[in-house]
Amino acid sequence: MSCAHWLATFAIDAPRIVFGHGALDELGDSVRGLGCTRVALFTDASVAKLELVVRARKSLEGAGVDAAVYDAVHVEPTDASFLDAARFATEGRFDGYVSVGGGSVIDTCKAAALFATYPAPFLDYVNAPVGEGRAPPGALPPHVACPTTCGTGSETTGIAVCDILALKAKTGIASARLRPSLALVDPTSTYTLPPEVVAASGFDVLCHALESFTAKPFNRRERTPVRPMSQGANPWSDMGSTKALSLVGQHLIRAVNDPSDHEARDALAWAATLAGIAFGNAGVHVPHAMAYAVAGLVKTFRMNGYPQDEPLIPHGISVVASAPSAFAFTASGCPERHLAAAVMIGGDDARSASPKDAGDALCRALGALMREARVPPHLGAIGYTMSDVTALTKGTIVQKRLLSNAPRDVGEEDLANIFARAMS
Repeated sequence: MSCAHWLATFAIDAPRIVFGHGALDELGDSVRGLGCTRVALFTDASVAKLELVVRARKSLEGAGVDAAVYDAVHVEPTDASFLDAARFATEGRFDGYVSVGGGSVIDTCKAAALFATYPAPFLDYVNAPVGEGRAPPGALPPHVACPTTCGTGSETTGIAVCDILALKAKTGIASARLRPSLALVDPTSTYTLPPEVVAASGFDVLCHALESFTAKPFNRRERTPVRPMSQGANPWSDMGSTKALSLVGQHLIRAVNDPSDHEARDALAWAATLAGIAFGNAGVHVPHAMAYAVAGLVKTFRMNGYPQDEPLIPHGISVVASAPSAFAFTASGCPERHLAAAVMIGGDDARSASPKDAGDALCRALGALMREARVPPHLGAIGYTMSDVTALTKGTIVQKRLLSNAPRDVGEEDLANIFARAMS
């Protein structure tokens, strides 16, 4: 079969997932079942203080698994923090990996396992054109991911994102071999999250689902010798993204406003899982591409619920702050899907909107959710001005893997206009 034929087909990829209350307590038996006897347990300083890590270590100990804890994960990782974690992994000679934390922890664990197993200069594995985009030469040791936030979906994907400090921009490493062997998704792990973290991670879920649902269809992708991991919108990803959109529309504000509303937080955890599987197969596009520059060029912004020792824009905020403007641009590429998404997240006026008004309808629906969740509503609210448009655009145009997934072509001038509109 020639490589052209895959354009008429789509692939279904996902890790094994255990979902539900008490899933974290299955960690030890799960790790032992994967043949591991000595693992690196990655977490961050905040999560390390919680009962969650105690539960994880107790489960591992009960199964006879030796665990060494690395709790120095940097929230919103950098190339330097990835390499620090990789040194720990290399020196420890582990036969498996466990991550207990949010997307930063899970991504750091993926990168540490990669560089400890197949050492190489850092940029060798980083996505082109920033890096060489080399594929890992072989399989990685088992990795069991235990998410503690309801948003990133990193436990279901083969993507690890970081800031390249010298470039002041985010990029990542993408390979199916980075996908965790098993995800243990325990919604009770999210019950102690501050409302700001629930809001930020919830909007990450929302954008994962929106972008995968509105991505360029799989059968319109450019032919390549190998099927890309982000293959475009397809029937499999549509199932996860549409259900996730509905769940977020119904439960996000409840989960932010009332920590005791466990039904809402459970629903967000399930939405994050579904959206993670969806974008892990379809890919994301313009809002996430822009977010890499937004987060990388942060000035002074700090957000409650997150570490305060340095400026930091949480990933979900860096994505959603410019998402309304981005979707206003992409709407003409598939207006029916933009309208359907607006309805799913609560934009009832979109039911009667015409295709030419799809972008505005989705903007209104997104804006309403952002106001109710009390997150920064635009880029100006997180410290950017019109004088930053050029730098933000340059940091985005290099995200070729993401931009090529958009439902319509997007160039440098388009990005500058999207950023300008997103300032207020």
